[in-house]
Amino acid sequence: MPIPEDVTGDEIDKDVRQELQSLPKTLAEDVAKNLVMVARLIDEDPEGAYAYSKIALRLASRVAAVREAGGFAAYATQKYSEALAEFRAARRMTGGVELWPVMADCERGLGRPEKALDMAGAPEVNKLDKAGQVEMRLVAAGARRDMGQLDAAIVTLQSPELAAGSVQPWTARLRYAYADALLAAGREGEAREWFAKALEADRDGSTDASDRLAELDGVDFVDALDENENETENDSEVEVANGSEEAVVEKAAEADAVEDTVGDTAERRAADRDED
Repeated sequence: MPIPEDVTGDEIDKDVRQELQSLPKTLAEDVAKNLVMVARLIDEDPEGAYAYSKIALRLASRVAAVREAGGFAAYATQKYSEALAEFRAARRMTGGVELWPVMADCERGLGRPEKALDMAGAPEVNKLDKAGQVEMRLVAAGARRDMGQLDAAIVTLQSPELAAGSVQPWTARLRYAYADALLAAGREGEAREWFAKALEADRDGSTDASDRLAELDGVDFVDALDENENETENDSEVEVANGSEEAVVEKAAEADAVEDTVGDTAERRAADRDED
C-alpha cells in the first residue's frame, strides 16, 4: 500500500524505534512507516490501519511492537481471535502485563465473558499500573453485563477511582460506564448525575455523554443541514403558492377581457340592428 510522502517513520515512539534497531536499516524504515500509518488511521479508518499492520507483520513479525500494533488493528476491526493471538505473541516476547485488559476484552468479543472475569481476578492484574487496573475494571463490568448481571456490574465499577474528585485520563470513561449501567438498571436520576460528571471530565470528547444527557432531558437536536433543506423546501412551496396565485389573477384578467370583448361586440350588433 502507498505511504504518503509526509510520513518518514521518525514519528514512531522512541521505544518502538529502539526495537526496530534489530532490523536492517532499510527494512526498519519501511516497518516504521507502516506502523505510523496504523497509528494514523486506526480511529478514522480501522480497515486501512489493519491493512498497513498486515504489511508490517509480514516484514517484521518477530518484533513485539509490530505484533502489538497488529493486535490493536485487528481489535479495532473486531477480529478478536486474531487480535488475541497477536497480543499473546507480543506478551510472550516482552513478558509484560500491559496488554492483559485488552486481551480480556477480546475474550468478551469472542463471547467468553466468563474467561474475561477469570482474567480480571488473575495475579497479573496486581502488576498493572493504575490506568491498567481501571481498564480491567471496565472490562470486568462489561463482562458482568454480558452475563446479565447488571447489579454486579454496577458494584464492580464502584471504586476509589470513580469517587475521586481529580480528573485522570480514565475518569470520563469510568464515569460514563457507571452512568450507562445505572440507566440500564432503571436508575435514571443517578444515571443523569453521572453522565453530567462524565461530561465534566471528558476534555477530549472521548464519550457521547452530552448526547446521553440531552436524551434524558428530552432535548432534540436538529441537524443544521436538514434545517436548511426544510427552509429551502418551504421557500419553494411559497414560490409555488405565489405562482399559483399569480396564475389565478392572470386567468381572471383574461376572462374579464374576453367578457368585455364579447359585451362590446354584442352592443355593436344591437346598434346595427336599430339603424336598420
